[in-house]
Amino acid sequence: MSQRKDFGFVEWFRPGEYERTEQILPELKASGARYLRTHLSWAEYLAQGGPEWFDWLLPRLAEQFEVLPCVHYTPPSISRNGKSSGAPKRLQDYADFVDHVLTRYGAHFTEIELWNEPNNLLDWDWRIDQDFQLFCEMVGAAAYWAQKRGWKAVLGGPSPFDPYWVDLMGQRGLLDVVSAVGIHGFPGTWDSEEGSWNGWNRNIDELREIVDRYNPAARIWITETGYSTWRNDEVEQGRRFLSALDAAADRMYWYSWRDVPHDIAVQEGHWFDVRHYHLGAVDNSGKPKLLSRLLKDGGIERVREVTRLAAPARGAKAAPILITGGSGFIGSNLADSYLADGHDVIVLDNISRPGVDQNLNWLKDRHKDRVHPLLADIRDMHAIRPALQDARVVFHLAAQTAVTTSLEEPFGDFEVNARGTLNILEGVRAAGRDAPVIFASTNKVYGALLDLEMIELEDRYVPASKSTHRYGIAETRPLEFCTPYGCSKGVADQYVLDYAKTFGVPSAVMRMSCIYGPRQFGTEDQGWVAHFLIRALDGQPITIFGDGKQVRDILHVNDAVKAYRLAAEHIGAISGKAYNLGGGPANAVSLQMVLHEIGKITGSDPDIGREPWRPGDQHYYVSDTRLLQKELGWQSQTAWREGLQDLADWLCATRGLTINNNNKKRMSA
Repeated sequence: MSQRKDFGFVEWFRPGEYERTEQILPELKASGARYLRTHLSWAEYLAQGGPEWFDWLLPRLAEQFEVLPCVHYTPPSISRNGKSSGAPKRLQDYADFVDHVLTRYGAHFTEIELWNEPNNLLDWDWRIDQDFQLFCEMVGAAAYWAQKRGWKAVLGGPSPFDPYWVDLMGQRGLLDVVSAVGIHGFPGTWDSEEGSWNGWNRNIDELREIVDRYNPAARIWITETGYSTWRNDEVEQGRRFLSALDAAADRMYWYSWRDVPHDIAVQEGHWFDVRHYHLGAVDNSGKPKLLSRLLKDGGIERVREVTRLAAPARGAKAAPILITGGSGFIGSNLADSYLADGHDVIVLDNISRPGVDQNLNWLKDRHKDRVHPLLADIRDMHAIRPALQDARVVFHLAAQTAVTTSLEEPFGDFEVNARGTLNILEGVRAAGRDAPVIFASTNKVYGALLDLEMIELEDRYVPASKSTHRYGIAETRPLEFCTPYGCSKGVADQYVLDYAKTFGVPSAVMRMSCIYGPRQFGTEDQGWVAHFLIRALDGQPITIFGDGKQVRDILHVNDAVKAYRLAAEHIGAISGKAYNLGGGPANAVSLQMVLHEIGKITGSDPDIGREPWRPGDQHYYVSDTRLLQKELGWQSQTAWREGLQDLADWLCATRGLTINNNNKKRMSA
């Protein structure tokens, strides 16, 4: 394992972003970052309100981080051509500005970066162009004066890395007066496409060799690097972060903490490359990506632990089982079932849900090299295609699963559930192996069921229809999509069925009710049975949306796994069909009934809070599973009280709690 190294982030704070700055600083601190690189723009400082903004910003940043201000400028050639009013008109003006910055803000930092950009888009020959000499004179004078006054000058890194450019700066004497030389690189996002990238250590070694000719005492810093998640490959962002951190540089700054807002022109006043807007460890709305979540959960070692999960195992069998969302609750239980029978399983997951990496670790510990993790996102067709080429059967469980999230982010919900499913189907079709696809749909495709006449009892709703009360909702029920989540899952549901009819892809759909059981990390938005138990066992209040009389048929995960396996075994007979999968009338319970049983298990009544009904929430849903029973011979085996106790036992074991024989809770020593 490599030696621990402190790291920093790059974050540009634009004038007037007081609220955004205050939001970001505690997030950055929680990441474990020691350094923060930010810009001090010549043009922004000279604009109206500029000094007041930087008077507030730099002291605020320096309260928590070692700040590296990066003084932006425009190359003198452009100002001389009349194309910019923000560049210095005289070379001395730049040094004077740096001197002013040191006088006004120098108490808040020890190093100051002088931006270094060769502007190679103009394709100048820097070895003969007079503007290069002007640049060296301008930056060299500023660096010399900073050094003279007791600060350390850092020469920023050109992007892409250009060894000839750096060597010429050494020949002109610029490297003599800096304490650190930067290198920039965005491997996998830009540099690899430009053909200039030879890996961190090779490029750093080349830079070190050049710098040593002129100033052996100068350090090498990665002053800017990052990886864009525009293809939703957040695991790869974590890998790239570690690669830069482990490189042979003395310091590393990662660009950036938050995504750039989509209304900001990020380069020369233009919006022209989507990759610019997805370089953050957190998205623009403040939602953490995998990298930021892992850094806050356990620091660098947590990032290493999770990215190591994707290390390839020894050769898989020719036709492994593929489970998308295989680190999730149902996926990990399904994978364990097949692995226990000696099968090889590809676990495709983007590890976006907190806790699911624990499930993958559990699978790896139990089944070793027969588990083949593929940490990728189903929206990234390029990343998932190889797994689909070899799969013997595909269980498609990966999804955005919360109605609330779909209301907040309908585009993202659609991309995962609808487009992601289409990617899976197209990948299977292109592979040409006739691999069955078993899709995890939802009872939400039937809508809110507002037409059902309900009878309100003391602790539950029951349908007035005797047939519905006896059997539940059948597959003959017309589809009625409600909420973006219901729409996206409904679209996917119908695509899966149509690919069986139109393209001959053997496939079937499981419209699930509420599945629960071990390895479920339930939240308020999804996995309510586990969420209730987790909150009660941890002594936390539980929020009920509505009156708590809404009824669901809950199904233990072991029974769900049996249904999925039976569907794959009998795909020839059931292809193109949808089945309801739930606990049925025998396991129909209201929220109030579950809370009462949880009180028995824990020995005390849960603390309950109430909120209004949420959009699309059904008063009653119970699956009619007779078709599944008839055509696959499936039957639920676990009664709901027994299953609830089983989940409680697992949760207690993971939280250091025990439940005694009288169903009373006590803390373990």
